[in-house]
Amino acid sequence: MGFSILQPGRILFGRGVAAQAVGVVRGFGGRVLLVHGAASARADWLADGLTAQGAVVTRLSCGAEPTLEVLTSALAIGRAAAPDVVVALGGGAVMDLGKALAALIPAPGDPMDHLEVVGKGLPLTVNPIPSVALPTTSGTGAEVTKNAVIGLPAHGRKVSLRDDRMIARVAIVDPALTDHCPRGVTLASGLDALTQVIEPYVSCKANAYTDAITLPAIAPGLAALMRLMEGEDAAARDALAWTSLVGGLALANAGLGAVHGFAGVIGGTTGAAHGAICGALLGPVLAMNRARTEGAARARVDQVCAILGAGLGVAASAAPAALTAWARAAGMPRLVDLGLDPASHPAVAEASLVASSMKGNPVPLSLTDLVAVLDQA
Repeated sequence: MGFSILQPGRILFGRGVAAQAVGVVRGFGGRVLLVHGAASARADWLADGLTAQGAVVTRLSCGAEPTLEVLTSALAIGRAAAPDVVVALGGGAVMDLGKALAALIPAPGDPMDHLEVVGKGLPLTVNPIPSVALPTTSGTGAEVTKNAVIGLPAHGRKVSLRDDRMIARVAIVDPALTDHCPRGVTLASGLDALTQVIEPYVSCKANAYTDAITLPAIAPGLAALMRLMEGEDAAARDALAWTSLVGGLALANAGLGAVHGFAGVIGGTTGAAHGAICGALLGPVLAMNRARTEGAARARVDQVCAILGAGLGVAASAAPAALTAWARAAGMPRLVDLGLDPASHPAVAEASLVASSMKGNPVPLSLTDLVAVLDQA
């Protein structure tokens, strides 16, 4: 089976590698657009370091998952700044806005020209500006993916802007940047990271590269997340950061599955955090895939369930339900608590059927199957 590998030209990983960020960014030019989270003080070290090296830094705050309105406003600021490089320092939402800006600042048209599903989905006609990504949460792996997720509340959807050239030139993954991340954020983003090493492994698009990196990351990822729910632990932060990075590399090269097929629709409908949605769905989707797959696909699902079961202290057959029970005990909300009305399950299931991530699920799930998953979650 043939495959290609898409990833940043350079990945720096490890505790302390963020110290190299100023030099890395400065190497792309002197005009920097720095996108960061709502707590702007957490980005001062990078902005001050760049300024001390003679860079002109324009800062943009991204406090929530970006919508088309947020992107349009940021684009005006970004184009006026005429940056040589875009730097994203933050969680998945910041990564998405940074990638979208790097792609669209030089683009002649409108964002809707390039957004999938609700837009024209046209390819970019101009190369994106170079970008550098520094994640401060362990979850989305967006620092190594080629798409930016944008919310369109008017359409009740989250859709992607996607192009191979949107991959960051350099990803700097320093687990120290995730230290003392709030417990709720750690849980939601950690469950997303776990989902993203499981879905590419069981995906019908899995390949030798993604198999090699995902399977060994599942058990340490679960163990790290369980440890962090008990208290702060640097070694667990390191392990979860690795799981998150692996998940991003894997999804960029093997796709995802039903969890993420649902997530874009539910996120667009409710505005709930992506990681929390994935956490609520992972157990029920695993259980449904275990019931519907056979042969080699079933063997992969069983393998994942055995790994999870070992970590949770239960049999493989009980692992999906045990994972959900553990996550809920740790504070993960149900879908109804995230704002999804059970009466909307059939409509959400129908909209999710055509989501791009659904194509990676190990087996096609029927509308009835999808509704049953939503009812469970």
